[in-house]
Amino acid sequence: MIKPFKVNVSDDILNEITNNVKKYPWHEMPKDGGWNYGTNLDYMKELSNYWVTKFNWKKHEAEINKFSNFKTDVDGIEMHFIQERGSGANATPLLVTHGWPGSILESLHIIDKLAHPEKFGGKEEDAFDVIVPSLPGFGFSGSPSRPIGPRKMAEILNKLMTKNLGYKNYLAHGGDWGGTISNWIAYDNPTNCIGIHINFLSMRLPDGPQNKEEEKWHIEFIKGQEMEEGYRTQQATKPQTLSYAMMDSPVGIAAWILEKMYSWSDLKKNNIESVYSKDTLLANIMIYVLTKTFNTASWIYYGRREEGGRYFPKDFKQIRVPTAIAIFPAEMSPWPPRSYLDRIFNIKQLTKMSKGGHFAALEQPDLLIKDITKFARTLK
Repeated sequence: MIKPFKVNVSDDILNEITNNVKKYPWHEMPKDGGWNYGTNLDYMKELSNYWVTKFNWKKHEAEINKFSNFKTDVDGIEMHFIQERGSGANATPLLVTHGWPGSILESLHIIDKLAHPEKFGGKEEDAFDVIVPSLPGFGFSGSPSRPIGPRKMAEILNKLMTKNLGYKNYLAHGGDWGGTISNWIAYDNPTNCIGIHINFLSMRLPDGPQNKEEEKWHIEFIKGQEMEEGYRTQQATKPQTLSYAMMDSPVGIAAWILEKMYSWSDLKKNNIESVYSKDTLLANIMIYVLTKTFNTASWIYYGRREEGGRYFPKDFKQIRVPTAIAIFPAEMSPWPPRSYLDRIFNIKQLTKMSKGGHFAALEQPDLLIKDITKFARTLK
């Protein structure tokens, strides 16, 4: 059964969050801090003041509700998703998945352009049926009873597309965990998935680097991740302990998420607002706060570790589903050389973007839409 759904947060809940932000006990930060030690104190105070004086959640709630939202049971999990049916009679089904610390909010401003390109200077024949789910344990979706990883989520989302929504075939796009989920959808369900478009790669081959160029990349990757491993290690090993600090602290959740938005984005002059407005940052944060899913959203890291971590299984064979890769220059980790990628994917399109970072749908939506559309044309 598929049931219509609307987001409707009560004023009492919104007032409670505002009061929690107001009474946050601010504390010290090293004088030479900036963002080097984590989320900057001065900016956190500035954002929090905006949160309690100017931010209007109801505006963002309306942006979500202007689309058709639904809930449906998949493997015992109440899955939330947006479905925007494309123009014309031959729209291509497109599954768009987010990651952490993202949400459906990342995709709100690309849905209409993908579903109705003719309204934005494009062609109707390029239209997509756009399906944007909240991942299990994230946002408005229900949670599994214990942590699950991206491969299990791929299974759930394939069932959502084929059994619950009745699509025989579809295209999958994702960044961050969405990219990993797309990998597994293509690997495990090649008869349903006609192609994947990704802008992030977290998975690794079981046999490691095979030449000097790959070895150089591997060393650079490990070195570059030294200062990024803290959150990942905590969430992959003891996520429950972290959750106690966050469940009653909107400011704590905001700081944890903002650090990543700052570090992983293509900023100008190290200014986070050169890419994101305060409203955009807070709307994404609020989805975690309002739904009380900071804890369960972090479980995907634990689940991936149980599934085998970054590595494909030892018997891995190339993903044969046609693949498009969009490489944004400020991505949080360097992409492997082409030789490495070719051993993983059946690459039909590889685009090196001129600007943008990890959160492509938010940072450079038009570049992303153009690349997805170009790839989809090759599959028809």
